[in-house]
Parts: sequence; structure tokens; C-alpha cells
Amino acid sequence: MSTSFFLSNAQAQPPVLPSERWREAFPTGPWGDWARVSQDSRAGDTVWVSTAYPLWLEVVAQLLQAEPRRLVVVLSAAPDQTEGLRAINAGAKGYCHLYAVPELLQEVARVVQQGGLWVGPELLERIVAATRDLLARSTAADQLPAPDLSALSAREAEVAQAVAAGKSNREVAEQLFISERTVKAHLGAVFEKLGVRDRLQLALRLSGRATNRPAPKPH
Repeated sequence: MSTSFFLSNAQAQPPVLPSERWREAFPTGPWGDWARVSQDSRAGDTVWVSTAYPLWLEVVAQLLQAEPRRLVVVLSAAPDQTEGLRAINAGAKGYCHLYAVPELLQEVARVVQQGGLWVGPELLERIVAATRDLLARSTAADQLPAPDLSALSAREAEVAQAVAAGKSNREVAEQLFISERTVKAHLGAVFEKLGVRDRLQLALRLSGRATNRPAPKPH
């Protein structure tokens, strides 16, 4: 079973410590300095690194160099696309707000532990746009089969399209007048039916879809 570690630095100014929300999300999750986390975390464990940590990019690289199968999530008090890309390029599997609510932090952990990638909606759209542009320039793109959404119900298709546009579960729930739990259930079904692992793969799958796609199945 994987464990979430928080990389802290009590000597930094200001000190780098886990937020109350992180501790609430992972009440048994250990936190400590570089020596403890680098020694105690193992393959498959998730290490959370704040951008307030001194030389955080180098730290991410060192953690992964020592154990490539570690999962690193970068937390930022002021997330932006450029910083997020730097984190992902350094090998991080997730990038989110330092003060995200516990439920969101737990969702991030689940996604990266299942092999997915977690980024914010703006960065997601930037990555999707860049990939779409590469596909458009590639002659091989014409050979890619159009993804089939006919297996989805009408509601699942609505959820899939909203999530692929970068909306959070809460925003999708508000848009479709359903509960977040229902959104999560529909999203799980979408991932399974389309064979994708995370929101980024879903967005890429839908971005390459032909305009004459078959209509989704009704409920």
C-alpha cells in the first residue's frame, strides 16, 4: 500500500510545513526533512513537494533519480502554467494548489497512484492544445482511428466533454445540476469505457475526435 509523504523544512524562512488541509487529507501521512523522506519513501509512494521548498526543482529531480518509481506531486501557493510545466517536465505526476481542500488532495493522490497525471484546467488545456497541434502536423494523425463515444450514455458524454474542457468535478456538478458524487461515478464509467486513466488522456481522446461522431446512447 502506498504512502503519502510531505517534504518539510523547518529551517527554511518561512518554514515549509504541511498545511492543515494536507494533514487532514492524509492523517497518517508522515512528513519530515530530506533525510527522512528520501530514506523512508519507496517505489509507489507519493512525495508532496512545495514550491516554497528551497531549490524544489532540483529536489524533485533528486527524488526521482534516487527512485524513479516514486510519485511526486508539486504544490504551489500561486499555481501558474509556466511553473506547472516546469514541475511536469521535471518528472512530477501532479501539480495543484498548496491549499486545496482535503478531498481534492485525496483525489490527486488516487489519480497519480493509478498511473495518471494531475494538472490544473489551464495547464491541461495548454498541454492538450500543444498535442493537438503536433497531431495536426503529423501525417500519422490521419491514420489514427476516431475514438468511439457511442458506448457512453448521454449524461456520461456530457460529463466527459465538460471534464475534457478542464472543468473540476464541482464545476461539472453545478453545470449539469447533479451531485459531485454522481459526476465522479459517471467519470469512472467514462474512463473505463474509453480506456483512459485520467483527465488529460480523456481530453486528448476527445480533442482528436471527428466532428461526425456517433450520437451517444440515451440513458
